[in-house]
Amino acid sequence: MSAEEGPVSTREDEGERRHEKLDRELMELLDELRVALPGVQVLFAFLLTVAFSQGFAKMTVTQRNVYFATLLTTAATTAFLMAPTAFHRLRWRRSDKERLLTFGNRMAIMGIALLAVSVCGAVFFARIAVSVAAAAGALFAGLWFVFPLARAARGDRKRPLPG
Repeated sequence: MSAEEGPVSTREDEGERRHEKLDRELMELLDELRVALPGVQVLFAFLLTVAFSQGFAKMTVTQRNVYFATLLTTAATTAFLMAPTAFHRLRWRRSDKERLLTFGNRMAIMGIALLAVSVCGAVFFARIAVSVAAAAGALFAGLWFVFPLARAARGDRKRPLPG
């Protein structure tokens, strides 16, 4: 199963009608985006204020490059995570929920990937060692991508998580 296909059907949703399942999955997607967006907004606001701080002029070329790359990836993160909401609003009541879910899932995955890059850039930019920023990147990659995709690849879709 690819990451774009969405969740595997379970016993609890077998009794759902197709439109009920689409409604539920859309609400799940929008709820997940509501969780991610405030953090992105705070990071973006922080980055916007940095350019006006007194220390900005004292930054090295590398720090400025990381700052601008982080600012751009954070802006892109915002665009990707908000894209499903814009799509939903513009396609309201046009029987397009399945396409919205596919599109929204892709945009959310891309937004999450960019968010990981943005946070790692912010960690690096905060004058913490490159190794710490790399460790943060490894943590995000492992928890947000490697673990879920490895679990799906093993076919562990129905077995519960330990603990």
